[in-house]
Amino acid sequence: MTSKNIVITAPNGLHARPVGELVKLVKSFADSAVTLSTPVKTVKASSMLSILSLGLKQGSEVEVKVEGGDEAQVLEAVSSFISSITE
Repeated sequence: MTSKNIVITAPNGLHARPVGELVKLVKSFADSAVTLSTPVKTVKASSMLSILSLGLKQGSEVEVKVEGGDEAQVLEAVSSFISSITE
C-alpha cells in the first residue's frame, strides 16, 4: 500500500463535477483499490456519494491510499488530478 497526503487547493473544494471525473479516473485502474481518508472518515474513491460525504473544502487535507498492482502509477495519477482541480 502506498499513500500521500494532499491539501485541496480548489476554491470550491471537491464538488460534484470534479468528483465525477475523479471516480471515472479511479475506475479506469481496475487492478487497484483507492481510498480517501480524513481524520474522521475513510471512503472508497470509486463512489461519488462517498467522496462528497467527506465535505472536502479548500484547505482540507485528504490522504490518498492505493493498494494493488500498479500502486505508484495510480497514486501519481489520482494525486495529480486532485491537485490540478481549479474550479
